[in-house]
Amino acid sequence: MKNRFLKIFEENKSLLLFLALMFIFRSALADWNEVPTSSMKPTILEGDRILVNKMAYDVRVPFTHISLHKIADPVRGDIIVFDSEVAEKRLVKRVVGIPGDRVEMVNNTLRINGEQLDYQDIAVATDFIDRMENLLGVEHVIRISQYGTAVSTFDPITVPEGYYLAMGDNRDQSADSRSIGFIPRNEIVGRTRSVVLSLDYDNHHIPRSDRFFHKL
Repeated sequence: MKNRFLKIFEENKSLLLFLALMFIFRSALADWNEVPTSSMKPTILEGDRILVNKMAYDVRVPFTHISLHKIADPVRGDIIVFDSEVAEKRLVKRVVGIPGDRVEMVNNTLRINGEQLDYQDIAVATDFIDRMENLLGVEHVIRISQYGTAVSTFDPITVPEGYYLAMGDNRDQSADSRSIGFIPRNEIVGRTRSVVLSLDYDNHHIPRSDRFFHKL
């Protein structure tokens, strides 16, 4: 039995080495993640596969969240990928508040450290409005419901040290810091800035060629 195992290993060691290196690369350097929900619309669509830079913030021990060296901290506007212990799954959200920020929201209008953000409507539909949000220097598009929801307002809160306040761009259709609380820094896997490829879930999973390598 042992000899048979060694023979199989010898015959396939190049493939096994390649697979091991690939898994290490995906764990510690870069990976892609499928986005199955609409919580980041219109920035990220259901069926997008996003590229995750796992070295954006830390050099980590492969297959763990143990940081060997901190490269940088997330900043407002970053789209982060994190393994949420509270939600018990991997999530993709945008950083809205960094440690020390005082954040509040009234009818989907954010105020950070006493400064109300600037907004401009860019598209209006029957059920939603797409709106440009200036996140203290970082402009991006959010989507809000025409009817408002219970999560569109919250009282002023201060982001504690070592945590981040993250929200989905689809503000009324996102389970984010408003429901799962602040995001611990050690749960953050990496940052995404582009789509690798995309499949249209509503059209037989046909590839969306216009989304390939789309910048976020």
